Amino acid sequence: MRWQNLRRSNNVDDRRGMSGTGKVAIGGVGVVIVVVLSLLTGRDPGEMLSNLQGMQGSEQVTSRPAGPRPDDRTADFVSAVLGSTEDVWTEIYAQNGGRYQAPTLQIFEQVTQGGCGGASAAMGPFYCPADQQVYIDLSFCEELRTKFKAPGEFAVAYVVAHEVGHHVQNLMGISDQVQNQRGRMSQADYNKLSVKLELQADFLAGVWAYHAHKQSNILEPGDLEAALNAANAIGDDKLQKQSQGYVVPDAFTHGSSQQRMYWFKKGFETGDLSQGKFNDIR
Repeated sequence: MRWQNLRRSNNVDDRRGMSGTGKVAIGGVGVVIVVVLSLLTGRDPGEMLSNLQGMQGSEQVTSRPAGPRPDDRTADFVSAVLGSTEDVWTEIYAQNGGRYQAPTLQIFEQVTQGGCGGASAAMGPFYCPADQQVYIDLSFCEELRTKFKAPGEFAVAYVVAHEVGHHVQNLMGISDQVQNQRGRMSQADYNKLSVKLELQADFLAGVWAYHAHKQSNILEPGDLEAALNAANAIGDDKLQKQSQGYVVPDAFTHGSSQQRMYWFKKGFETGDLSQGKFNDIR
C-alpha cells in the first residue's frame, strides 16, 4: 500500500505508554460490548471479562518513555489511513451538500477508558458512538497478521476504515435506529440487524478504498486480496468454527466470511453509497 505521502490526521489521541487511564467499570453495556467484540477477535468472552475485572479498582498512570518505539511506524500508518478517510468522507459529504464531522482515533495500550466504559486490548479495535471515537491497540495489527493469518498493510487499513464506517453510520442516524430496536425483538432478530450494521460498515470501508485510490493512487498489487483475506478471517462462521467447532447462524453479529467479503468488494467496486443502503444489506 502506498501510504507514505498521505496526509496524517490531526485527530489522533496517542496514549501509548500510558497504562490505567481510568478505572475500568463493567456494567451491563460493558458485558454486551465484550460479547460482541469477542466474536470479532475470536477470543473467549469469559477470559476477556476476567481480564477487565482484574483491572477494576486499579488506577495507575505512567508517562510515555522517551525515544522511538517499535510500533511508531504502525502508529504513523494508522494516522495516515485516518487522514485518508477524512479526505474521502469530507469530499463525499460535500458532494451531497453536507459537512463531515471526523472522529477521533485513540491509540491505547492494554487498557483505556472512554465513553462506552472500560476497554482492553483483548477487545480489538472498536468504535464508540457515545464519544465518537475509534479505539485501537496496535498489538491487534500484529495479531491480524499472525493469529488471523491476514497479513498486509491494507488489511489493517480495512479494519480502520470499517470502524470509521461505523462513525458514518452514527452520523447518518443508522446506529441509533438499530439500537432503538433492542428489547423490542428477539435476540436472534436483533442479531440480524447487528449483522446488517456490520456488513454496511464493510461496504463503507470499500467505498473509502475506492475513493482513496482514486484520490491518491494508494493500492498496489495484492492489496485488495489482503483486505478480502482479513474480511474472510473475521467472519462469524469462521470464528465460531475455530472457537467452538460448530456454527450458529442465529448468533451471528458481524456476518459470515462470504458476506463480509461480498459487501467490502461491492463498496470497493462501485464507490457508490446508493449501492449499500441499510435495507438492501443481506
